[in-house]
Amino acid sequence: MHLTRPIVAAQILATLACTTAFAQDGDPITVNAIETVNYLGGPLPEDQSALAVKLQVLLDRADISPGVIDGFGGGMTVSALRAFEFREQLPVDGVLDGVVWDALGGKQATGILGQHTISAEDVAEVTGPLPRDYSELAQLKLLGYSSGAEALAERFHMDEQFLRLLNPSSSFTQGDTIFVTKPRARATGRVTSILIDKPNQRLLATDAEGRIVANYPVAVASAQTPSPSGLHEVRAIAIEPNYTYNPDNFQQGDNNEILTLPPGPNGPVGAVWIDLTEPSYGIHGTPEPASLFTAQSHGCVRMTNWDAAELANMVDPGTTVQFWDGN
Repeated sequence: MHLTRPIVAAQILATLACTTAFAQDGDPITVNAIETVNYLGGPLPEDQSALAVKLQVLLDRADISPGVIDGFGGGMTVSALRAFEFREQLPVDGVLDGVVWDALGGKQATGILGQHTISAEDVAEVTGPLPRDYSELAQLKLLGYSSGAEALAERFHMDEQFLRLLNPSSSFTQGDTIFVTKPRARATGRVTSILIDKPNQRLLATDAEGRIVANYPVAVASAQTPSPSGLHEVRAIAIEPNYTYNPDNFQQGDNNEILTLPPGPNGPVGAVWIDLTEPSYGIHGTPEPASLFTAQSHGCVRMTNWDAAELANMVDPGTTVQFWDGN
């Protein structure tokens, strides 16, 4: 990878004309529509569409994470398109076109959705709705999923509401058979270098030869609680970590004492913590994957739980982490 070609911020041209009518814009989001849709020209609809679902699954299979698969064409989808274009050395504009669709194998792609029968393991970490106050969370043993739908959505990289849309009659309990997206298996390889592209909210993971192993959307900090800058390293990796709340770092509710919260996918740092050599900073999961592009962290780098778990499996202590501010 040549970092002389960083992904620079750009917006889809609002005046881009579409002269070709295509059926995917405005069609109902059904299993059949998602399986059979093909790109026929023009910009990707920003509203929910079968085409965007298929595109997101194909990006996910290409190791370019769109974050949650929800069928919407803005935000993280555009970010993932730009990341794919960058890796494939195509013009980086975040706009779907025939060249990008062909590079993703869109015409030949099948099996975008599949059926899954819910097992006991799928819902083993469902604990029901959680309190918001950290002092109450600290009294629990597991910060698990609020519902079976939330657990299944995370397993298949989906937005919970989109999962419910595909399965309106399901109770998402053991024994139910549901329609789910079929994303890729976990990316493999050894990641020796990570670049946090702060302006564009993406994380590029590369191997020793500079090849992009995977690329993920992230949430970074605000000006009030900034993320680090410069070069750091991975210090340690923790799966299903406890979380230590310290009011000196930020204030949650009326809690003025240090608290230890139990592990779980709905903990403040999700299911994974990748500790950095910069004290108190890390790369971690999130209990709210759909919020990556609309929320900011308290200084750390936030990912979806599934992306963070994948990355954690490919890094080692000593992996370099560069924070790029766009300058």
